[in-house]
Amino acid sequence: MSRRVVIALGGNAILRPHQEATYQNQLENVRKSSEIIAEIVQQGYEVIVTHGNGPQVGLILRQNEEAKGVVSPFPLDVCNAESQGMIGYMLDQCLKNELTRRGLRQQVVSVLTQTQVLSDDVAFQRPTKPIGTFYTEQEARIIMQEKGWEMQEDAGRGWRRVVASPQPQSIMEAKTIMELVASGVIVIASGGGGIPVVQAADGTIAGVEAVVDKDRSGLKLAQEADADIFMMVTDVNHVFIHYGTPEQEALRQVSVQEARQHMEDGQFSSGSMGPKMEAAIQFAEWGKRAIICSLDEAAAAIEGQSGTHIS
Repeated sequence: MSRRVVIALGGNAILRPHQEATYQNQLENVRKSSEIIAEIVQQGYEVIVTHGNGPQVGLILRQNEEAKGVVSPFPLDVCNAESQGMIGYMLDQCLKNELTRRGLRQQVVSVLTQTQVLSDDVAFQRPTKPIGTFYTEQEARIIMQEKGWEMQEDAGRGWRRVVASPQPQSIMEAKTIMELVASGVIVIASGGGGIPVVQAADGTIAGVEAVVDKDRSGLKLAQEADADIFMMVTDVNHVFIHYGTPEQEALRQVSVQEARQHMEDGQFSSGSMGPKMEAAIQFAEWGKRAIICSLDEAAAAIEGQSGTHIS
């Protein structure tokens, strides 16, 4: 029976839409998420948890901007590391507490994770990923001149910095993660897509200012950790075709061929379900099982009783 699962938590598992981004609000959301993860552990699965970090790294970047007259701002890769540490700490603590309440003895560890990207990835020539604070056009043009940032108008909400989103090549700590999981440890890893790094010819690595897509990184983690199941937890319990129309239909059990056809038919938006379905299809092509489901139904979905399954 398939037992090793990578659970990729969506943003609502940490911070819900329109919710104030206080530490207590985020901690309470993580506590509730940890109850679901612990239930999956209790079902006998080997668990690796990964997560998004968009709102959290955005707040860190804003703190950098607000305090730049007092302390020097940190680069984006360092901000990513900070957010990994914060979210990893919350997940680690809440999951340990929930396991203790259930009388389970598994250890939990959060691994600061770096994701290798290529320095010549075309994404560095065409930055598209918006991050951080909104600015007026006048402010943005001054910042572009002073800092050399690439900035774009974002859906009528103001101007934002855009950075590269290169393809993940490997998870640098994958071997360590596998060794930990094999020894019975629950691992939290690759948060926010991982800290993007490039590797030189001599093997040394260095951080770069970029953001790795968390669905692509989650897929790479699931592949390199030899997971049997890749579960992407989002805010809906099924993937839909013909979404928002009278023909709307929930997908439950879908073959790779059917899923590919739906992708080609343009059923999934590039800004929401598209990247998740693409990652799910690629994982299923390995002969494994991918699941997209809601957080509340995750424990049922992993047993085949809910969610969208691609295999």
